[in-house]
Amino acid sequence: MRAVKTVLSSLGHVTVGRRYYACRACRAKAVPWDVWAGVPDGHRLTTQARRVVAVAGSSWSFDQASARLAELCHLTVSNDVIRAVCDEEGEAARRWMSESPEPAAAMARAGGDAEFYTDGVKVNTTGGWREMRLSVFAKREAGTPATPGQWKDRVLPEPAARVASCAIAPSHCVGSSWRRMLVRLGLDKAPRLSVLGDGAKWIWDEAAKRFKCLADVDWCVDVFHVSEHLHACAARMFGTGTPGAGLWAATRIERLMELQGPAFIEQLQAERAAAAGDDGERGKALDELLGYLSANRDSLWYRARLAEGKPIGTGLIEGACKNTIGARLKINNPRWRVRRAERMGALRCLQYSDLWHAYWASKAG
Repeated sequence: MRAVKTVLSSLGHVTVGRRYYACRACRAKAVPWDVWAGVPDGHRLTTQARRVVAVAGSSWSFDQASARLAELCHLTVSNDVIRAVCDEEGEAARRWMSESPEPAAAMARAGGDAEFYTDGVKVNTTGGWREMRLSVFAKREAGTPATPGQWKDRVLPEPAARVASCAIAPSHCVGSSWRRMLVRLGLDKAPRLSVLGDGAKWIWDEAAKRFKCLADVDWCVDVFHVSEHLHACAARMFGTGTPGAGLWAATRIERLMELQGPAFIEQLQAERAAAAGDDGERGKALDELLGYLSANRDSLWYRARLAEGKPIGTGLIEGACKNTIGARLKINNPRWRVRRAERMGALRCLQYSDLWHAYWASKAG
């Protein structure tokens, strides 16, 4: 039997006639053309149209996406259809990222040493503000060796490959996903992995458990977070914005770069001992700074990493949190259901990982 159907393609609405078949015994129906064209769902969008709708819906709010699709592509798609397509493709993208060989192949083709970053960004959900934790595995060629005095001026090569994932979940669940991704990407055989973070305890605890299979793991606390702690300590001791505070913090940063963690901590402990009788604000500020640095003493090897041309900051993950997750999930301050926020995050991670084309190519096949 023949039937007429109007579908939305990347060129606009098209009306097609196609055959459908019904089984006399079980009454099941099949429309081979719908399967061949990739439009078996109720939205009646071709695969290419779904791709256009998904990229629009993951770039702008759903109402803006609808308006811009009409203006740029002359496609008439409602907010609800865009939301539904993004939801469906987000779930499919999340499964594809965990099952497809493409992420591992991209990582295998890339040169350089392996790096791992993670951080969180607050997302407004129907259950209140929740932290979406973004994690990135990357490979990067070493940059030009630098001295401690050159750390602010150097420019590192861009990562040759990066694979991102996100979840609104407890730390142990996120940590277990790191281990699975490490193996899937083939990085469990990497000779070396740099783990860079802001010093949060949960990051180091989970990373120590999940990456213990690796022969060589370098730990590095983001230098800018350490700098913030040094400046905060100086402000408490000498007053915010005073010349003394600026000089003290700048001098200590230089010493930290040169001496590295353990030796610098010993020097700071000696400074605190010299003020042993000071139980006021100065003494408390030094005690808190020492507590923070001591907890991260094995993650402050800045001079060695600079000499090897390796990163000492977490700009990659902070930029990804802001531009990959926050830039979309915070548009118009929506309140997301957790599962829908994660699915939208999966689409954004797919794009950030430079696997967007590979994902849609797999659907076209």
